[in-house]
Amino acid sequence: MRPPEDNQHAAEAGAETADVRWKALHTVGGAAAAITAIFIPIQIIIFIVSPPPSSVIDYFTLFQHDRLLGLLDLDLLLIVDTALAIPLFLALYVALRRTSDSLMAIATALGFVGIAAYFASNTAFSMLLLSEQYATATTDAKRSILLAAGESMLAVYQGTAFHVNYVLGAVALLTISVVILRSNVFNKVTAYVGILANVLAFGLYVPTVGTGLSIVSVVFLEVWYVLIARRLIQLGTPRQKRPSATEA
Repeated sequence: MRPPEDNQHAAEAGAETADVRWKALHTVGGAAAAITAIFIPIQIIIFIVSPPPSSVIDYFTLFQHDRLLGLLDLDLLLIVDTALAIPLFLALYVALRRTSDSLMAIATALGFVGIAAYFASNTAFSMLLLSEQYATATTDAKRSILLAAGESMLAVYQGTAFHVNYVLGAVALLTISVVILRSNVFNKVTAYVGILANVLAFGLYVPTVGTGLSIVSVVFLEVWYVLIARRLIQLGTPRQKRPSATEA
């Protein structure tokens, strides 16, 4: 039978091995959070400099003058952010599963469903294709059909799948922030900022002031991404091996 000291050393060695096994995921998740934090202010600046068009024909005109700006106005960067959320959710699950495996499993599942819903809702490249067809259309009937198709694309873009993504994403991040509050992996500030950001996100559905509340939530979400990125990258950074008693 092993003495208690050997059992303790074995447990510590096992924990260290598990940590090493997930360091690459922590690093990738931290990088994903950092890139998202960079993209958020860029997207805000784009919307201020070039507000999204209010009609299909305006979108078609924008695409014909500047394809990239048209895609950016239809949340091209948010498509990238949504893809980056995949390794981020996985990294957060691994980092926090010991605190609450069940809550993190629920949050991760909700996050992945929200990601799938967003990919289904974003019609940026479909609108680009329609605009190209509209530019080469030779009859009014063909142009009318393309305009109607564009209206349908905008309805999808702003419709059910978008709101499924928005609500499930906020619930997932709120749940993760509650788990963070109970853990010792991240600091309490990260938890409070995440809770505040995602509670405010539901303000989108409050009449009159909804848009303003959702914009404020993005400010706190930006801070949350920075804090999450910093900590995950720390978790992914190899630590120097401590000298053993015989080496000291």
